[in-house]
Amino acid sequence: MEERFIPTLVQCYFIAFGVLAGGSLIGSIGAYLVGEPPLTIMARLAKSLRIWAIVAAIGGTFATIETLEKGLLQGSTIDIVRQIAYIISAMAGVQSAITCIEWFIQEEIT
Repeated sequence: MEERFIPTLVQCYFIAFGVLAGGSLIGSIGAYLVGEPPLTIMARLAKSLRIWAIVAAIGGTFATIETLEKGLLQGSTIDIVRQIAYIISAMAGVQSAITCIEWFIQEEIT
């Protein structure tokens, strides 16, 4: 069964947003419980979770690479465009989460 494009695009965005925002928030609670500065740890976690949020949103790297290979070798351009759109959507979710965390901690995450 073929998946629908727009719903998958929206899901990629929110999965990436949720992984980054949730992981940073829960991690900062853990930092608070052990006596470390939670906002500093939240910024550090947000920076390190970026790529993992994208990977989680697109469903793992192997399937994406396999689809890109299929698109390149078999001439299925629409598959390449879809995968690139999914990755861009996940990157937008990550950037939105980073912006929200920056607003919350009043510090820029580089």
